[in-house]
Amino acid sequence: MTENWYSDDKATMGDRISAARENAGLSVKDLAQKLGVRVKTLTGWEGDEREPRANYLRTLSGVLGVSLIWLLTGEGHGVGGEDVGSDAAPGREVVLSEIRALKQSVAETARRLDRLERLMADA
Repeated sequence: MTENWYSDDKATMGDRISAARENAGLSVKDLAQKLGVRVKTLTGWEGDEREPRANYLRTLSGVLGVSLIWLLTGEGHGVGGEDVGSDAAPGREVVLSEIRALKQSVAETARRLDRLERLMADA
């Protein structure tokens, strides 16, 4: 693989996940462990064979130190802490997209908590 394989204007979501993981100094195995997913799942995301669910996107952005918007669109707070893309504030659709992703993440977390509480009650 060449050194300069990544460019903001051609990057896919998988490319951005991979670039952010490498920038964070994490191996695929390390990041998969932090996220609680299989290595195959993460390599599928990085290879653009599948996309992570909203709750994983939010976790990815936090673990990798990039914005959710950057992961989704390539604009915003990206690799190395730089702001990529437009200098203007994000548009309405971008903000609504992040709100929807956060709501989905919260709902997924609530379902997981409920399941864990039931498991503890049955134990």
